[in-house]
Amino acid sequence: MLIRLRQKIIETTQKSLKSFFDGQTMPLVEVEVPADKTHGDFSTNIALKSTKLLKRPPLEVAATFCDAIRAGFQKAGMNDKIAKIEVLKPGFINFYLSPVSLCDILEQTLRDKENYGKSDFGKSRKINIEFVSANPTGPLSVAHARQAAVGDALANIFNFIGFSATKEYYVNDEGNQINILGNSVYLRALERLGQKEEFPEDCYQGQYIYEMADVYLAGKKIKTVQQLQALSQEDIRQFAVGYLMTVIKDELKDFGVTFDVWSHQSKIAGEDQIKKTLSELQSKRHIYEKEGALWFNTTQYGDDKDRVVRKSDGSYTYFMPDIVYHQDKFRRGFEKVFNLWGPDHHGYIQRLSAAIQSLGQPKEALHVLIVQLATLYRDGQEIQMSTRRGQYITLREVIEEVGVDAARFFFLMRLVEAHLDFDLALAKKETPENPVYYIQYAHARTYSVEAKAKEVNLSAKATGFKNLQEAEEVDLIKKIGHFPMILLFCWRQADVFALVNYLQELAAVFHRFYDRQRVVDVEKPELSAERLALINASRIVIANGLRLLGVSSPQKM
Repeated sequence: MLIRLRQKIIETTQKSLKSFFDGQTMPLVEVEVPADKTHGDFSTNIALKSTKLLKRPPLEVAATFCDAIRAGFQKAGMNDKIAKIEVLKPGFINFYLSPVSLCDILEQTLRDKENYGKSDFGKSRKINIEFVSANPTGPLSVAHARQAAVGDALANIFNFIGFSATKEYYVNDEGNQINILGNSVYLRALERLGQKEEFPEDCYQGQYIYEMADVYLAGKKIKTVQQLQALSQEDIRQFAVGYLMTVIKDELKDFGVTFDVWSHQSKIAGEDQIKKTLSELQSKRHIYEKEGALWFNTTQYGDDKDRVVRKSDGSYTYFMPDIVYHQDKFRRGFEKVFNLWGPDHHGYIQRLSAAIQSLGQPKEALHVLIVQLATLYRDGQEIQMSTRRGQYITLREVIEEVGVDAARFFFLMRLVEAHLDFDLALAKKETPENPVYYIQYAHARTYSVEAKAKEVNLSAKATGFKNLQEAEEVDLIKKIGHFPMILLFCWRQADVFALVNYLQELAAVFHRFYDRQRVVDVEKPELSAERLALINASRIVIANGLRLLGVSSPQKM
């Protein structure tokens, strides 16, 4: 409802002020929600943006504009939606919702229920979200866990607002790291059979390598070193990749994350596909030879230097299979692709952008999100982590320690571009200082209120709401009305944090309403009925928001 009203304010304001510019290009009318609620429910800075063009002081421009907008609103029949329009220094024009608008918010929420906030904004446009895509060389770390929480929640939101979002995991099942993994398992298997070999520093050191060696030996019924040596390294590599992909899939499933597509480098970007794409790039003169190697002229698209795609020894760099893989994404019909990467891949963005542009895609078709790392703390001490040496906390361990709900929520509690400090002790607390508990408690509280109402034969009223005039009631209704706009903001920012922050604010406003206003009052049945409806609307929005984050909405706590 507020989304439509905001758009109507923009359109009516634009139309009302057009005559002031006398053929000049009118600045874009932007309408936002003020941070300070005393400054109205919507605000525009159009007067400030027009000062230089009209050569008049901003407050004078704002006052003139305000009169014109009032007249325009009356002509458009919007006076029942907007109670007041006023000017605020240094030249903002602020809009205040009417009781009719507040009533509309509650009625729409109660009517739409689990679909409240859902829209066709995306027009079913196909988008791809590739995330986690951890090399199958070990269990998932907390860095992968954060990417999993972000990617899954983004996909949920994008689908909810009308996009057709596909969640994809890219399995890098070829290359040097897979060779190292196979060799690591092989050497540990030799050790289990009594033949101690030097274990290189670059091999994977974790206990899980011993476990994989044990499983491999048992599965193949190998009892001697000779039997092991008779098998190919490729056999061990395939086993290791398959074993770890099963571990990864199980971890993600238990974290509430499933993927629509599992793509494998070996199938999408094999030798034949690479040669075909390379030939296409050469025909477009994007490839040149230098010192026996083949180079991609990525500087043509803003990269700081050209990149090698095939080395002088004939082997391909990692860049070449990635080009083929992204070409495959667009050939599958995706209009936009999102990649969630770790901070160590930041320097890789420009060359990949160059590649997709060279293949005929617009620059904006690729959106890379750098998901910063998460640092775990226990008892105030940072937990040190090292993937290669196996000294790190896995996703599985975090789930077992704090639970799925807390883990998912805490991994989303900062902007993706910001480093995240994850306090394991806080995540386990059942107190208001734990944000996920605080929100879930608000949801559970609505059920306890409803149960009390039933005991005295009170029930919610679905329309009217003329009695909801207390400040806490109005604040809660307005906060509920912001939910659909928050989801669109998540799309524009390609970040879930706005929804996380919104749910914390909504819970705070709800608890404040509950603590200050009596909901169940047999002596005031009509007021109680309206407040029960407000309680129900709050529950709907909290549940919808938590569901999009992949967090449960308990009825009792």
